[in-house]
Amino acid sequence: MKNIGQLMKQAQAMQEKMAEMQAQLETMEMTGVAGAGLVELTLNGKNDMKKIKIDKSLLDPAEAEVLEDLIVAAFADARRKVSEYAEEEMQKLTGGLALPGGLKFPF
Repeated sequence: MKNIGQLMKQAQAMQEKMAEMQAQLETMEMTGVAGAGLVELTLNGKNDMKKIKIDKSLLDPAEAEVLEDLIVAAFADARRKVSEYAEEEMQKLTGGLALPGGLKFPF
């Protein structure tokens, strides 16, 4: 029975660390870039867009499709960076243990 108590304490400590990490993810920001820096898009750890920077040379109506594609590419780049950061932090938290199938972070 002693082991169950210790296991419960470890689970509670892990849950507290997880909550701290989720709060940290909300405050961190990652910037995705596309078109050699013509479009920059910043997301927080929850994948909420915080800002976007568009080079003025792309504001030509004839270039609208290019601009749209670059925004999508910059978003994908930023989202990939957020995901990689979250995975790295999760590995630190879990000591490298993989999450059970189907579970992803952030939750």
